[in-house]
Amino acid sequence: MPGERLVGRAPEPTHADGAPTIGVLALQGDVLEHLRALRRCGANAVEVRTTEQLAQVDGLVLPGGESTTIGKLLERFELMQPLRDRIGAGLPVFGTCAGMILLSDELDQDRTQPLIGGIAVRTRRNAYGRQVDSFDTHLEVAGIEGGPMDVSFIRAPRVQQVLDDRVEVLASIEDHPVVVRQGHLLAAAFHPEVTGDDRLHAAFVAAVERSRIPA
Repeated sequence: MPGERLVGRAPEPTHADGAPTIGVLALQGDVLEHLRALRRCGANAVEVRTTEQLAQVDGLVLPGGESTTIGKLLERFELMQPLRDRIGAGLPVFGTCAGMILLSDELDQDRTQPLIGGIAVRTRRNAYGRQVDSFDTHLEVAGIEGGPMDVSFIRAPRVQQVLDDRVEVLASIEDHPVVVRQGHLLAAAFHPEVTGDDRLHAAFVAAVERSRIPA
């Protein structure tokens, strides 16, 4: 349900034994910022560049960056199909900005870009304009407690069309979804890692803890 509680305020880091191991795809993009946010939320955060590293994680973050470049690198390093296979087996994945694009089943522009898929939406890249049109705002996200989130949209995408009623829209701007969830996949159009508001990361860490799966 869209209103289902995701998480309250971000927990204090514990790093206790048994903390989930969450990878950040480290081919290009905002890798370090996501690692820091995940660690503040108590996860064992690691970089993922190989299939061997992918096999060791309980969850994965797809960071913002250049979606076309990341997609091509996934194919070049033979990570695309192993990642799809792990998603098919239930691996929780959180995509931000470019990560949202990669998790989309369709784009409404470049149909040749490599996509991981998994969330039944049609997405538009750079939906709000160029770098100079980037903006910060406050955003209510369903299931996130503690008031609106501080979020940063940087050459951000947005969902143009939801293609399946299994997709939950958790937040929208001007009637366009900017946070969506389908099963164990979560995607946001903005960059939560750059504002210091870790609640969406904390929600993902909590989801990973609930759904630990074997590699």
